[in-house]
Amino acid sequence: MKLDIMSGSMELHEMQRHAKAVENAGLATLWLTESGRTAYLSAAAAGLATERLGIGTAVAVAFPRSPMITAATAWELADATGGRFTLGLGTQVKAHIERRYSSEYAPPGPRMKEYVQSIQAIFRAFRGEETLSFDGDFYSFSLLPAQWSPGPIEAPDPEIFVSAVLPWMSRMAGEICDGVHIHPFNSPTYIVEQQRPHIEAGAARSGRSLDDITFEIPVMTPVGDTDEELAESREHARQMIAFYGSTRTYAAVFETHGFEGLSEQLHARQREGDLAAMVGLITDDILDHYTVSGSWSTLGANLVERYRDVAPRTRLMTYSASSQLKTRPDVLDRWADVARDVAGA
Repeated sequence: MKLDIMSGSMELHEMQRHAKAVENAGLATLWLTESGRTAYLSAAAAGLATERLGIGTAVAVAFPRSPMITAATAWELADATGGRFTLGLGTQVKAHIERRYSSEYAPPGPRMKEYVQSIQAIFRAFRGEETLSFDGDFYSFSLLPAQWSPGPIEAPDPEIFVSAVLPWMSRMAGEICDGVHIHPFNSPTYIVEQQRPHIEAGAARSGRSLDDITFEIPVMTPVGDTDEELAESREHARQMIAFYGSTRTYAAVFETHGFEGLSEQLHARQREGDLAAMVGLITDDILDHYTVSGSWSTLGANLVERYRDVAPRTRLMTYSASSQLKTRPDVLDRWADVARDVAGA
């Protein structure tokens, strides 16, 4: 098991410095989010500044970009990094896709499945294994003259991960993808009881097993060596759980542990604009179901203990370090110790 790190957007020269620091700290993969800045340009900056660090998108928004554009971008990043790039894709939500990007959204599950399948077909065409021919309900590709193809590369095809929470997308990830990005609002129990069976069922459809699929799991990790440091970190995680839990799509994550109705309560407080009341609903008991706490010296072992039996191929991603680094650049040294503890455990 290895420990990865998530990073938000930043200026590209700053991203290069950040990626070097993450590589020197010994974390395995730097996963780049997409918000106000593009994940792919950040991935290029990070990849060209490093030699060993894995680089991935977690996640890049799929639908506003043609699969051909996404495939070509991922191909170049894989080539430039010697195979260190992983393509992580997500649907985003309907409002953003339709109103911010002016793109088609529905139906998101079948559309994403074809998106991934068409990229895989494009990769085979880039490599010269077959003539480009993909004809689906949402995407169709049949033209790739030699002068418009990047051609084969020495690196393997980029692995494709998709973000999944609910059953349909989880089955699809298991059926055709190399990995699945688990949502940050999770628990080992929820993954094992509610999500893993669907991923496994999807894998069986294509003659695969869980051994063929990587579970990339972001974890909220309140950590500190003093009561004050730990309390501050736990409060930030409490706010994040209140935020994610207010989305009723994720109600099942609460219900798995018997917290029925909590998502609806959070949603009601959100509509009222009462953020303090939202956070107040997240008790310490609730917090401990969806986070892994500890001191800096115990956090690594605690993470492995909680998630070791989730899946045969599990990678953990600290979801907390990104916000800490904004005000405490030196905290990366502490995460380096946690990464070594995770690898050692």
